[in-house]
Amino acid sequence: MDFKTLIDTPPWDWPRDAGDMFQMILSDSRGQVSDRLIAAELAGSSTVINDDLAGVLMTIIENAEEPEELRAKAAISLGPVLEQADMDGFEDSMDVPISEMTFRSIQDKLHRLYLEECISKEVRRRILEASVRAPKSWHQKAIMTAYSSGDKDWMLTAVFSMRWVRGFENQILEALKSSDPEIHRQAVSAAGNWELDAAWSHVLGLLNDAGTSKPLLLAVIGAVSSIRPQEAGELLIDLTESDDEEIAEAAKEAIAMSEPIPDEEDDEDDTSDWVN
Repeated sequence: MDFKTLIDTPPWDWPRDAGDMFQMILSDSRGQVSDRLIAAELAGSSTVINDDLAGVLMTIIENAEEPEELRAKAAISLGPVLEQADMDGFEDSMDVPISEMTFRSIQDKLHRLYLEECISKEVRRRILEASVRAPKSWHQKAIMTAYSSGDKDWMLTAVFSMRWVRGFENQILEALKSSDPEIHRQAVSAAGNWELDAAWSHVLGLLNDAGTSKPLLLAVIGAVSSIRPQEAGELLIDLTESDDEEIAEAAKEAIAMSEPIPDEEDDEDDTSDWVN
C-alpha cells in the first residue's frame, strides 16, 4: 500500500506493520526527504512508537548530515511519548510504549543536543518543544533565555513550553498582550493549562469577540473550561451548535471535561434512596 494514505487514516486503522514501514523509510538515508518527513511525523503516534522506532528518530536528530527539516520533525514526534512516559511512569510496563531506559536516554540526548549551539535554531527549538513535555530542571533556564531573547521564533517556543513547565505565570500574562497571533494563541493555551484566573477577563473577551480566529477560539474554549469550569457550560453551550464541526466538538468536549465527577458515596446514597 502507499503509506502516504495513512496521513488521512486514523492511527487505530493503520495496518499492523505500519511502525515497521515507518522505520524502514526513516532508516533509508537515500530515500526521498518528503517520504521521510511524512514517516517521521506519523512515527510519533502512540499506536506505533516503540524503543526501536524512537531510536531511529533519535539517530536522525543526532545526525548532522540529515536534512534540518527532518531532524526538527523527528524531534517533535518524540514529544507525545515523552509526555506519556512522564505522566504514567513505568510501574506497569504496558502503560508506556517505550522502556524507561529509552525514555531516560532520549531525555539526556536531547538536553546535550540543545546545548550545542552549532545546531540550527530550528532543530534546537523543536528539541526544546519536545523535551519540555517531560520537564527537567534545565528547562527553566532554557525557557527564560528563549523568552528574553527578543527573537520571535524563540519567544514562540518559550511560550509554547510554558504550558508544561511551572513558574512562568507573569510571562504568560505578558504574552497574552503579544501582537503575534501564534504567541498569543500559545499564551492562551498556557493560561488555561495552569488555570490562571488573572487571565480570565482576557480569555472571556476573546470568547465574546466575533472576530476571534478559529485557531485562537479553539484555544480559548479549552482555557474557559480549565480556568472557570463551573461557568464553562453556560458560556460554551452556544458553540456546541456551531456550523463548524471542529468548534462544536471542542465546545462539547470542554463542557464534558468541566463537569464534576460524581462522588462514589453520593452515587451509593442515591441508589439506596431509589431502592428504598
